[in-house]
Amino acid sequence: MSPDNSFLLIGALATKANTTKDTVRHYDQLGLLKSRKRQAGSRLYTEFHPECLERIELIKSAQAIGFTLTEIKDSLNDYYDGQLDIDLQLMLTQQKLEQVRKQQANISVMVELLSERIDVLARMKADSSYQLDTNICKKKLPSN
Repeated sequence: MSPDNSFLLIGALATKANTTKDTVRHYDQLGLLKSRKRQAGSRLYTEFHPECLERIELIKSAQAIGFTLTEIKDSLNDYYDGQLDIDLQLMLTQQKLEQVRKQQANISVMVELLSERIDVLARMKADSSYQLDTNICKKKLPSN
């Protein structure tokens, strides 16, 4: 029986997915990719199902919008197993959006505080007699 040539070795998959072998290994260890072991002489090779290319693209897309690999794992496997719970996915995505909005608010406050600090430092540089307003230093980021 001849081997199934549609399976990819790690180098070929990494190249086609525009990623590294280490990334492929990491995803495989986390259970995000479908692979199988093949003995060839004294070496054991890991071969990857052709669907792994699409899986890697989905993983990268989900990471780009803020999902962690742990968050991605169950959803990805459920999707490929035909068991995706749309209501659960909707809830998780809404939660992620709320989390990102909080981060965005924190970043806006940080931009404001950094801008104020730059103004204060510029005034201090220009005028050695400038007195620092300590109230500026007491501002805090909004709580999560």
